[in-house]
Amino acid sequence: MEEPILLLNLLKIPGFEHYPHVPYTWLIMILLTLVSFIVVRRLSLVPGPIQNAIELVFLGLNNLIKDTMGEKGKAFMPLFIAEALFIFTANMIGVIPTFFSPTADLNTTAAMAICVFLLTHIIGVITHGFKYLKQFLGPVWWLIPIFIPIEIISHLSRPLSLSVRLFGNIRGEDLVLAILLLLVPYLLPIPMLFLMIFTSLLQTFVFILLTMLYISGALEGAH
Repeated sequence: MEEPILLLNLLKIPGFEHYPHVPYTWLIMILLTLVSFIVVRRLSLVPGPIQNAIELVFLGLNNLIKDTMGEKGKAFMPLFIAEALFIFTANMIGVIPTFFSPTADLNTTAAMAICVFLLTHIIGVITHGFKYLKQFLGPVWWLIPIFIPIEIISHLSRPLSLSVRLFGNIRGEDLVLAILLLLVPYLLPIPMLFLMIFTSLLQTFVFILLTMLYISGALEGAH
């Protein structure tokens, strides 16, 4: 159940009507870029509402990074801020009529999860060299045939879990909201909107936290 795509109707881009997550992902990226540019140009000792909101996100993520990864995690602050702002905005944009949540499409969440998966192992190899691959071999040589498939399955399940969890929750709440708008267009959708805000925040937090844990594990090396 997808809303009409106003942006595509205006731009007349053929074929994109079947992939609503693509133009709305572009729209969110452009919006966040413009907002960031405006905020940076207008930084003030007495912050306005937008600067306050971004500073709140920054402080919250900074504290979460310290608790989860320690000081070494500060190097990845730009990644976590970008993830948090994009995922939350993508989760919430579906509330607007004729708009579509990119995170309600498995292609979007799978792409983000695969990026996290690849980045995690790239960081591990850069930090520890090929010694990082020892974690796939197990504690003793004669357990290698057992540990290799177990570790491969364990690591491959990470992007699957990240992508399906986010997609399922956002897609589900969008469908419920659409049904409620059809049945009771004025009363029931209001509490559902508050639930959507909570779910969007929660799913953003879970995705960011798991990303931190995966990268932290790669920095620590083989276990």
